[in-house]
Amino acid sequence: MAYLAGKMVLAIEAGAPNNGRGEETKAKVKFARVRGRVHPYISAQAARRWVRDGMVELGSSASPVQRVGKPQGKAQKANTAANPAKYPDDDLFGYMRAGAKKDDAATTLRDSPFMLGTLMSVEPARPTEDFGVMARGVVEPVLHGHEFYTADLAAPFLLDVPRIGTFTMPDSNGAGRPNYLSQEQALQVAEAVKTGAKAVEFRSLPAVRLPIAERRARAALLLESLAHLSGGAKQALHYGDRVPSLIVLVPFKGGINPLANFIDGVEGSGLRVRGEVLRAELEAWDGEWEAPVRVGWRPGFRDDLREAFAKTCQSEIDAGQIVIDHPRTVLRTLADELRGGGLDGWFDDPER
Repeated sequence: MAYLAGKMVLAIEAGAPNNGRGEETKAKVKFARVRGRVHPYISAQAARRWVRDGMVELGSSASPVQRVGKPQGKAQKANTAANPAKYPDDDLFGYMRAGAKKDDAATTLRDSPFMLGTLMSVEPARPTEDFGVMARGVVEPVLHGHEFYTADLAAPFLLDVPRIGTFTMPDSNGAGRPNYLSQEQALQVAEAVKTGAKAVEFRSLPAVRLPIAERRARAALLLESLAHLSGGAKQALHYGDRVPSLIVLVPFKGGINPLANFIDGVEGSGLRVRGEVLRAELEAWDGEWEAPVRVGWRPGFRDDLREAFAKTCQSEIDAGQIVIDHPRTVLRTLADELRGGGLDGWFDDPER
């Protein structure tokens, strides 16, 4: 297998996890209009930041960020160190660092092996506006407002496992973008070669690959961070747990996510988890995925849906093709399997 496809659901209860552009005295949450209806959402950028922070909590070194450009100019930028050989977050989340000129040798970028969609409310949910007052020690109280909402938010994600710890370089024709190394990075990787990295050909391009032990550790670290996901805005007023209430993982040969229509929502009824859709997708993609499909479902979260799902997919559960456990258990168990070397085949593209 080459990819780990998935979908996750966060249950937001009276929360404001991701703020949009506010007004003078009112903080607003992010939302999109879908067919005229309001759907709150958490941007992928915010959720990825939570995952990064979780990796640091687990002991990973974060790539330092530096602001560049004139303070008052329009061309303001913020770059990480852009050193994927040293920093796991540069490797897993990608980056872009532009040189002074378009053809500058310092220009470099890397697509993210970890791809995450927008966490969108599965059904319309109009935010509630709450007012507050600052009246301590002032003659005239100051009014301020903010928004919050309750909704189940869902998003797909995809992890390109072979690309973890694998860094391509331009070939003789200059091809190799959008995952190429600058001259500076080539020197950094050359240092990594001394510690066990190897020159390889990856998807028809020259590349350097870190040792398998480091690649295992980085994949496991990402999953472990998802297992204790936390973060978001307005935690002082609207504290809420951010560990996924539902998460599904499917090892897949290609960059396809078969879970798109398996988890969705119906206006007025909320979240919908359709076991018959999953069964049909797995049948259609027979030979392209690897059992088991790992389902993490938190106790107490939509028990009615869980019971219906288990009933529909009882034969697959009995056969071990689908396993259901707590999201934290599912993610950490898979992380242990990756770190222990039991799934090393995932780190290479499958033969066709």
